[in-house]
This record gives sequence, C-alpha cells and structure tokens, in this order.
Amino acid sequence: MKTVVKILLGISIVFLVYLCVMSILTPIQFENTRAMREKAIVKHLIDIRKAQLEYKDQYNRFVTDLDSLVDFVKTGKKKIVLKEGTLTDAQLEAGLTEAKAVKIVNSGNMREIEKNGLVGFRRDTTVVDVITELYANEYTRDNVDQMVIIPYSQNQKFGIAVNNEYKNDIGIRVPLFEVTAPYKAYLSDLDRQEMLNLIDKANQMDKYAGLKVGSVEAPNNNAGNWE
Repeated sequence: MKTVVKILLGISIVFLVYLCVMSILTPIQFENTRAMREKAIVKHLIDIRKAQLEYKDQYNRFVTDLDSLVDFVKTGKKKIVLKEGTLTDAQLEAGLTEAKAVKIVNSGNMREIEKNGLVGFRRDTTVVDVITELYANEYTRDNVDQMVIIPYSQNQKFGIAVNNEYKNDIGIRVPLFEVTAPYKAYLSDLDRQEMLNLIDKANQMDKYAGLKVGSVEAPNNNAGNWE
C-alpha cells in the first residue's frame, strides 16, 4: 500500500511541476509567436496604407473596399516628375517659379534659358505603374491579392472602413480610413486563455483588440496602433 501511495505522490509532484513550468512557458511562447506574426501583419498594413494614400492623392478619397484597392494597384498609373537642377533663392526672389522655368526650358530658346540661369534645368513627367512605383519587387500582379489577407488567419481579409465625408472642426473635408486585423483572426490557434486575456486587456483600456491602421473616428495621420 505504501508503494502505491509513493507512486501516486510522485506522479502528483511531477504533474504539479509540469503545471508550474507550463504556467511560465505558455505566456512566453504565446508572446513570442504573437510578436512574430504581428511583424508580418504590420508589413501588410503598411502596404495597404501606401495604396490607400496613393489612391487619395489621385482621386481625393479613399477606396471603400479591398478588392477595388487591389485592382487599383494592379492597373493604376502614377505620374512621376523627373527633376534635374533646382532654383536658387536669387531666382525665386526674382519671381522665377517652377512653372515659369519649365515654360522657358520647353521653349528651347537658349538665349532665354541662359539668361535665366536654367541650363541643365529639367522637369520631365513620365507615367509608371502603381505596383512598380509603390512596391518595387515586393508584389506582382499575380500575388498582390495576398496583400489584403491577414497572415496566419486561414485566408481572412483585413477589415476596412472608410469615411470620405468627414469634416474637421473648421468644416474642411478630410477623408478617413481604417484597416483592421483582430486578435481572433490571427491568434485563435494559440492558447485560448492567453488570447482572451489579451482581448480583455485591450477592451479595459478602450483600445482596439488587434492591429489597426488609420481611424474613421478622427484624423490620426493614418497612424498604426503599433506606432
């Protein structure tokens, strides 16, 4: 009987030690995995922000859905001004502007060009693909659809909200957008209690329970909540 008791006691001790070790390791493993995953997700959010800001520069509003944003990246064009030479303070004080300088140079009148000190001054406009200009070799038209998929989420898309009619305190229209990735989307396959604790902590602090860029409630310079 004593042998049985000793064996059971030994098993209990081993089990308690295991629980103690896991109570320490589980939160550490959870946070390490979370940090790794969020690094990838932040990259996507920054890429989406780039596309939204480019779209706003061209159309003075934000795209309201992610599929349209991807289409814009795939097919959109962007004007690039190639610059050579700059106007000096003396030229600016004399009333020479960029527009005037370009007009003089484009006239081809070397006497006027030399007179105004514009030899070597050039402003050429070229058109490039949005996907090439914004992302270089990061995305192609074949894989840019992945930009709007939350990593580690089993192919869930980021959430998106847009308020193109928001007006600030002095009545000026300021288009707003936000893109979100909730904790539940990319942490649900990890320790459930640790995820619920993280969500509860965010809720108690009145913060978004996940990663988010931009805001449709008020202008925030399109910042991410990790920045």
